[in-house]
Amino acid sequence: MVASLFAIPLFALLAIGPAMAEEPDATGALRARLSALVPGLQPDSIEPSPVQGVYEVTYGAQILYLSADGRYFFRGNLIDLEHRKDLTEAAASQARLELLNKVDERQMIVFSPAHPEHTITVFTDIDCGYCRKLHSEIDQYMKEGIEVRYLAFPRAGVDSSSYKKAVNVWCADDRNTAITKAKRDEPVPDRTCDNPVKEQMALGQMLGVSGTPAIVLENGEMIPGYQPAKPLGEMLDSLAGAKAATTNQ
Repeated sequence: MVASLFAIPLFALLAIGPAMAEEPDATGALRARLSALVPGLQPDSIEPSPVQGVYEVTYGAQILYLSADGRYFFRGNLIDLEHRKDLTEAAASQARLELLNKVDERQMIVFSPAHPEHTITVFTDIDCGYCRKLHSEIDQYMKEGIEVRYLAFPRAGVDSSSYKKAVNVWCADDRNTAITKAKRDEPVPDRTCDNPVKEQMALGQMLGVSGTPAIVLENGEMIPGYQPAKPLGEMLDSLAGAKAATTNQ
């Protein structure tokens, strides 16, 4: 439903009715207006943006903007030129972290070095070529001190072959071995059990995943596509250094 909201053309939102009169606290009226646009879907938050008269609306980790009178809607990245900061991505990154922090790590398939220095969360598809390439180099990620936490995101959808493979992996006695076999195109026994595959797909959609692999970094930034271990480790080191410098200021 979030994806459908972001696909709504501007004229559809404007067709709801006349604009509201702007008021000091427009959040209630904006929430009602959005509810009329997409019944059954409530935004997670509506907050004033740094731009006067513009509100930031959050659905999961997807961000859009509405004018305070509810007349104008736009999506895109809001950039603070003075501080050279992408405010939209900053908000989305924070939302991704909050959503991922709600997931019990026991619901993930985790490959971890003895002493992890960094952690990435990867939305993966068993049949995705670059997902398989990433996993074929899992030892290199371990060597770089990177813990890899997998969440399932079979792109072909529920009841597809990729979805069934994800369920088989989750229901295996040894999930780590099973996902390695599956990504090598080796057979994994058919099994059914209570599993989080659908929930993980829904979470990926909330985070804005559109392809796999999708890598979420420790700061909530999401990188689409395969990333080699060494450059990724260097990037994570750089991000950690920048965070430490900011904390010490």
